[in-house]
Amino acid sequence: LQLVESGGGLVQPGGSLRLSCAASGFTLNYYAIGWFRQAPGKEREGVSCISSSGGSTNYADSVKGRFTISRDNAKNTVYLQMNSLKPEDTAVYSCAAALTLEDPYDYWGQGTQVTVSS
Repeated sequence: LQLVESGGGLVQPGGSLRLSCAASGFTLNYYAIGWFRQAPGKEREGVSCISSSGGSTNYADSVKGRFTISRDNAKNTVYLQMNSLKPEDTAVYSCAAALTLEDPYDYWGQGTQVTVSS
């Protein structure tokens, strides 16, 4: 069971990126998915999460109004649209899968680097 993130890169402040989280070896549709990030020297923090149906979403206060989580179960993929990016958004972003939003995250991807810099 594997999660693979993509879409990271270097972007200027105010720019946008869309991260993707795809599953290999299992169907993502049955899992709640969370996005996390970890900046150098800092603890990992939760960014956003979405229920298996997509009907429930949550966001960290630091990204509310700028980031949008969504899922396309037909494509077995979850997305994180990141707009109005700030230098403090620079981090390695990882996705993880849990049975529900109340369960621990059992499966993790390797992460993708997002760098916001001019």
